[in-house]
Amino acid sequence: MIILSEHEIMKHYRMSEAVQDLEAGLMSMNEGKIDNPHRTVIEYPEQHASILYMPSSNQEERIAGIKTVSIFPENTQVGKPTTQGVLLLTDTRNGEHVCLMNASYLTRLRTGALSGVATKRLARKDARVLGVIGTGGMAFEQVLGVLEVREIEKLIMFNRTREKADKFKEKLQRFGVKQDIVVVDHVDEVVLASDIINCATRSHTPVFDGKLLKKGTHINGVGSYLPSMREVDEETILKSDKIVVDDMHGAKEEAGELIDAAQKGAWSFDKIYGELRQLLGKSTHRETDDEITFFKSVGAAYFDMAVAQGVYRAAKEKQFGITVTV
Repeated sequence: MIILSEHEIMKHYRMSEAVQDLEAGLMSMNEGKIDNPHRTVIEYPEQHASILYMPSSNQEERIAGIKTVSIFPENTQVGKPTTQGVLLLTDTRNGEHVCLMNASYLTRLRTGALSGVATKRLARKDARVLGVIGTGGMAFEQVLGVLEVREIEKLIMFNRTREKADKFKEKLQRFGVKQDIVVVDHVDEVVLASDIINCATRSHTPVFDGKLLKKGTHINGVGSYLPSMREVDEETILKSDKIVVDDMHGAKEEAGELIDAAQKGAWSFDKIYGELRQLLGKSTHRETDDEITFFKSVGAAYFDMAVAQGVYRAAKEKQFGITVTV
């Protein structure tokens, strides 16, 4: 078995590879080659915490994966990460467990790749300004996903704590992002200026006013993952000409803003344009430059497995990681 740390994955596996491997995974799902059982969630109310178990299997590739993710928000009080994860890959030809990897970065990477795939097919091809709302743990790879598929010239960013946004800007620049990066003091400035907006927050209330959206804007919403959470408001949902979700079952169970709009009777899940995997047949699904499009991501196990397979292949080809006998 190969054991891979977060550092090794970050060093040897890039966003460009993640986008490519994720598109292959989405296509495999379209072709009926993926088994993706519903996730199991165990709640720990005293800690306001939960542990998620997410299995999947690729019948063609003869490999299965299970990701275990623990989300303990109160860990910040004791200096531990709020989210911790591992993913185990198993060869289904013989049952051998072949790779165990850190899944925290993997989750951020596949979520950024999902937004990249969605942006590639929904955003205007001439989109040049990327707005970033929320500069926490999920935001960095979200930016990389969009930069992978569009020729962005400027990033405009907002975070409720200005200092965190300034540090995020420095992190992007250290990574090698050459685009002009501007940090602003009000979220309205982001909405009014952006062609693409990335939202990556754990907010329980909408993070921007949908009335301010420009025609032709594309939005990626990846931060809210519970029915009680809201990143976008009802106005945004109603103004969106096309709403695409990464996984329909997950969206109906976890996409708080969509659930809320449906329960109020203002909107219906029947109006969803499709799942992300259904967009792969065309290079773009944008019919006019004025359309507002919204991609909502809550995650599914086979996304993680698709990227984990790519990481595993890279580890074998480049010979990194620790090999142990179990």
